[in-house]
Amino acid sequence: MLTHLVTPLLMCIGMGLAYLGAFAHPAPHHMPVAVVGSSRSAQLLAQSINDKAGGDLEVRTVAHRSTAVDQLKHQDIFGAYVPKGDGSGKGRGGAGDGNGQARVSGNAGATGDGRSAGDGTAATPELLVATAASDTSASVVQKIFTPLAAQQGAPLKVTDVAPTVADDPTGQGIFFLLVAISIGSYASVAVIGGAGAVLPIRLRAALAVGTSFVVSLIGTAFAGPVFHLVDHGLWGLWGMAWLYSAGILLIGTGLHTFLKRWTTLGVMALFVMLNFTSSGGIFRPEMQNGFFAALHSFWNGAGFVEGVRSHVYFDGYGLSGHLWTLALWLVVGVLMVGVAALAERRRRSAEAEAAANAAAVAAAAVAATVPEPAPKPVRGPVDDGVEEELGEAVGV
Repeated sequence: MLTHLVTPLLMCIGMGLAYLGAFAHPAPHHMPVAVVGSSRSAQLLAQSINDKAGGDLEVRTVAHRSTAVDQLKHQDIFGAYVPKGDGSGKGRGGAGDGNGQARVSGNAGATGDGRSAGDGTAATPELLVATAASDTSASVVQKIFTPLAAQQGAPLKVTDVAPTVADDPTGQGIFFLLVAISIGSYASVAVIGGAGAVLPIRLRAALAVGTSFVVSLIGTAFAGPVFHLVDHGLWGLWGMAWLYSAGILLIGTGLHTFLKRWTTLGVMALFVMLNFTSSGGIFRPEMQNGFFAALHSFWNGAGFVEGVRSHVYFDGYGLSGHLWTLALWLVVGVLMVGVAALAERRRRSAEAEAAANAAAVAAAAVAATVPEPAPKPVRGPVDDGVEEELGEAVGV
């Protein structure tokens, strides 16, 4: 019993190290932001912010507001500050991004027809953010630039150029969808590996693929008709959910051949401890330390979360890279099952050979310990006559 208690204790330690290590002290690390404007004052402001941030921010200048909007939608930056009186560049809709999707908070500071006062200059400081990329990053950027607006004596207008759907205002519903799909996937590994251990590896792999299909359908139902986390692109979300779930199930099925009762701990380490914390669903890598930021670039949970964001909110920009990430994890799962099949075949061959050798040894031992029957003596004519006389003597 004490030996089996090692597993939950290791889970406790691993979860504590992973979650607290990733989420306990969130702070920006080289987070890219921009100051809009081509004037000397905009450049000096950007340099001043860089100096004060001490490496927490990477501040650049962009000439036009429309350029800042494009960079936000490509997730090249996570905030763009338009100083009061500086040019917003192209466009006259100070509260929008040109496609009717912008969400504005704060003092609009605009004229009655929706155009920025001064036609090309900002009547009040404006901060451009994209909450669909990360609500926490947008909040951090807002806290950074609000004091700057106060120094200019005007309230800060916040414009959201990529808002989330109404039923998922923080955008973190995608992360919790990741949690549901992950649990359904790695918990099924324990069933397939345990109850299905007597089945051939090809049947277990088929069960894993079929289970991933069901899990992905459940996740898609949660995202769409049940909780309305997305309002379009459900087929694309289902495809990514299947790739993600199938990768986990195949990897776990292959690992069970080698890890046995430690499989649950192994898949939890891979797909919970390291996966949830590096997915970017709560904090993007710019808000985490270097270890989890590095995992974000190739881990499967990050591929799913960023892929869904790209598909639903950013017109598919960067989607191909995230799909390749999910596909490569699926390939790893297929390879893992193949390695497990070879290992099990060799194990069966070794067991059969050992059984044959044991049978041969047992037969030799029996032959060595049981004496052979003595040969029957050769009977001659004299012996036959004696036997006949004795038979007559006793009446036989």
